[in-house]
Amino acid sequence: MKLLIIALISVAALIFSACSSKEVFEPTHVKDDWEHAGSSKFTIKNISPDAALVEDHKVLLHGKVLDISIEDNHRLLGVSDGWIMSSSVEGNLTLQHSADSKKVEKFNLKRTVATASVKGDLLAVLFANNEMAIYSIADKSLFIKEQGDAPIVVNSKIVKPNFKDDLVIFATLDGKVVIINSKTKKKLRTVIVSSEEHFNNIIYLDFVDNKIVAATGHKILSLAQKEIRFAYDIRSVVSDAKELFVATKQGEIISLTPELQQNAKLKFPFAHFLGMIISRDKLYVLEKEGYIIEISKDLSKHTIYEVDVEDGYVFIDGKIFFVDDEYISVE
Repeated sequence: MKLLIIALISVAALIFSACSSKEVFEPTHVKDDWEHAGSSKFTIKNISPDAALVEDHKVLLHGKVLDISIEDNHRLLGVSDGWIMSSSVEGNLTLQHSADSKKVEKFNLKRTVATASVKGDLLAVLFANNEMAIYSIADKSLFIKEQGDAPIVVNSKIVKPNFKDDLVIFATLDGKVVIINSKTKKKLRTVIVSSEEHFNNIIYLDFVDNKIVAATGHKILSLAQKEIRFAYDIRSVVSDAKELFVATKQGEIISLTPELQQNAKLKFPFAHFLGMIISRDKLYVLEKEGYIIEISKDLSKHTIYEVDVEDGYVFIDGKIFFVDDEYISVE
C-alpha cells in the first residue's frame, strides 16, 4: 500500500509539473495596444465559415445583424448565393434569403447535414456520414448522390461544396476532393488530399491561380495538370490571387506559391494562432494569449501588438476578428 501511495504521489507530481510548465507564446517585444478594437453590440454564440449566430438566433453577415432568425433546434450552416442555410440534426434543412426573409425553401433530407452550398437552382449537400448529393431547389428532386467513407471524428472546420462553372467540388470529411459535373450528373474525379484516420476532413478549399488548393489538418494539395502535396501540421490557411499562407500548430507562418513552393517562413515559438486576415500588403494573425501580429506579406518584417482576447468563438468577417463580444479590426 505504501508503495502504491508513493507511486500515485509521483504520478500526480508529474501531471502537475507537466500542466504547470505548459509553454505559451511570450513575445520579447510588444509595440503597443492595438487601437482598432473594442466592444461589439452582440455576442458570438456560434459560427459557420462565413456567417455567425448571435443573440435571439439572429445572423451576423458582413458586419451587420440581419433581420433573420434561424429555428431554435437548427444549426447555422452559412450563407451561399444569398441564402442563409440552417439545418436540424434530423436533416430538416432551411434556406432563407438574406434580402427577403419571406423567401424560404425547406428540405426534409432525413439525415444530419454537415454543410451545404447553393448556386442558382442547385443545392449541394454534404451529409455527416460523408454522403454527397445535389438537389433542385425548385422541385426538391435529387440530381445525383455519391457515397463517401463515413468519418470517425472530424475537425470543426468543414468546407462547403464549391461551384465552378458546371462543376461541383465537394471537400469531403475523409480527406478527399470529389468533382461532379452538374450538367452530365456524373462524378469526374476523386483526389486524395490525405488519408489519416482521425480529423482528416478538408478544412480549406479554394481556387488560387486557376489551381484547386485543398488542405486537411495534415497535408495541403495543389491540383491542376498534376497533383502536388506537402505535409504540414496545419491550423489554418488563407490565400490571395498569388500566394498562400499556412499557419501551423508549431507556431509557424509559411508563405507558399500556388504550386506549394515555399517563399518564406516565420516561427513564433509556442504560438497558438486563432485566425489570419490578408489586408493590402499585410498579413494579420490573431494569437490566443492576446496578441495580433502584423506581418509584411514577404514575411520579412513583423510587429506584435496586444489585444484583449477572451475565450469564445472566433469569427472572421471580412477584415474583422469577432471574439465573444469583442471585435478586432485590421483596418
